[in-house]
Amino acid sequence: MKRGVKPAENAPRPAARVYRRLLGFLEGRRGVFALALLAVAMDAAGQAMFIYLLRPLIDDTLVTSTPTFDLMLPALVLGAVILRVIGNYGGMYGMEWIGRAVIADLRRDLFGRYLTLPFADFDREGSGSMISRLTYNTEQVAQAATTALIGVARDSLIVLGLLIVMLLQSWRLTMTMLLLLPVVAFVVFVVSRRFRKISTSIQDSMGAVTHMTEQAVHAQEVIRIFDGQDQEARVFAESNHVNRKLHLKLRATQLMSSSLIQVAAGLAVVALLVIAGSQFMRAEVTAGIFMSVLGAMVATIPPLKRLTNVHVLIQRGLAAAESIFDMLDRPAERDTGNYRPETVRGRIDFRSVSFQYPDTPRPTLEDIDLTLAPGTVTALVGRSGSGKTTLARLLPRFYHPTSGVIELDDVDLEDYALRPLRRSIAMVGQQVVLFDGTIADNIRYGMLSECSREQVAQVAQDAWAMEFIDRLPDGLDTVIGSNGVQLSGGQRQRVAIARALLKNAPVLILDEATSALDAESEKLVQRGLARLMTDRTTLVIAHRLTTVERADQVVVLDAGRIVERGTHASLLAEQGSLYQHLYQAQFRDPDAGAG
Repeated sequence: MKRGVKPAENAPRPAARVYRRLLGFLEGRRGVFALALLAVAMDAAGQAMFIYLLRPLIDDTLVTSTPTFDLMLPALVLGAVILRVIGNYGGMYGMEWIGRAVIADLRRDLFGRYLTLPFADFDREGSGSMISRLTYNTEQVAQAATTALIGVARDSLIVLGLLIVMLLQSWRLTMTMLLLLPVVAFVVFVVSRRFRKISTSIQDSMGAVTHMTEQAVHAQEVIRIFDGQDQEARVFAESNHVNRKLHLKLRATQLMSSSLIQVAAGLAVVALLVIAGSQFMRAEVTAGIFMSVLGAMVATIPPLKRLTNVHVLIQRGLAAAESIFDMLDRPAERDTGNYRPETVRGRIDFRSVSFQYPDTPRPTLEDIDLTLAPGTVTALVGRSGSGKTTLARLLPRFYHPTSGVIELDDVDLEDYALRPLRRSIAMVGQQVVLFDGTIADNIRYGMLSECSREQVAQVAQDAWAMEFIDRLPDGLDTVIGSNGVQLSGGQRQRVAIARALLKNAPVLILDEATSALDAESEKLVQRGLARLMTDRTTLVIAHRLTTVERADQVVVLDAGRIVERGTHASLLAEQGSLYQHLYQAQFRDPDAGAG
């Protein structure tokens, strides 16, 4: 399987049920939809009226031996043209208005769902696929919900109006129109399923293309330093080629259906010419009648072609809607607790806690028993992959234990409502997340947005961030770009520490917060961290000796189990201990890193 391509997990839902749900997004916009339908009806009426006027225009003014000229006839022709113009404009604009509204609603609902999905869904789902749903798939859905509906209404009314004109002019000649019906029915029946299948594949391939593009944009340094341009270009070319072939396959099927309609229409015109020229019809059919019927029949070909192709939009939209509804129907992260304390002391107990990621052969954590006393610092150390980060992510309930219980102040974490729980926890990680905006906006992010500028300046001072902020052209109001691209690693860390200080939460998680810093930056960040950890229950995933030395307890993890615990000094004194080995390998050199 190509990189970035995610196999379909769910069987397709019944098309009728998907479409009914899709039409639910038109609720509240029925007035605009009705006006758009009225407009396309005016368009159809104007076209039928114009074709009908061909008979008097030819018979009464062009081929008669005693031509007459009545101003009413050109006035009616002008009226038909104006009716078409107004109807076409109103129908197209109304369709676009509703379509944009549906797209906005779908994107709002999808984005809202992304903000509440369990973290496990983000682990399973590629970011490219999630972005593609929000951008590409919503456009396809809107076309099925609005463009297709209005198009079907317009073209059906045009065909109906022209059929009425033909019947009024000559019902015998009109019977030739029936030659089209079997072909149209055959085309719609045979190719509909194929369109939907191809459309689903196109959306999957678009997700892969988006994912690879996003990955390449964010990984430029690694790609270039390891000379990976050719590899990335080759993988992208494969996915791009698949996407191109699928689009061509869809287009070929669409053109084939249009060609069949044109063949049927051509046969109908031939039949019309033969019948109109026969001895049986010659006395009844005047030149005006013939031209009016012929004009009406020719005018039905474009709307009939559009009607056979409209299921391209519908099937493509249904395939896109399935992927969107699948995401919208996924349950939000579990939040069944009702305990909402004003404050917490910060005592944390892990009682026989185990955790296993889905689709992994063995648990990441097994039988963890651990107590973090209020206001103390606990350092987690261990080899890469020993479960340190997973253990830390269980505290804010990013994940739930497979078995066992985690308690905060003697209350099961599952009994806490999510927001009060997470308001009690601050986190600073190795990969600092900053948002496009000013430094001040990033420090008082989210729940901190109401904090005063004086408070922001104070925590920036306490985090030793003002040391570089004062040198910036706009100080706290300096725009730092996407993810703080204009700041160094140490500067970003200090902004994150200031944000955690401003939150003033009783529980603090430090996930390798200084592992990627140089010695000078680490010294400044450690000062900020020392201020941040004061009087807080702190869980540290330790990378540096300075962090481990001042911890109240050091917990050593290996293969998901706690194998040693104690203070830095006591563990170091145990000959042959894993901690001693880790210390010698990782911590003795202050600049050495670990996994």
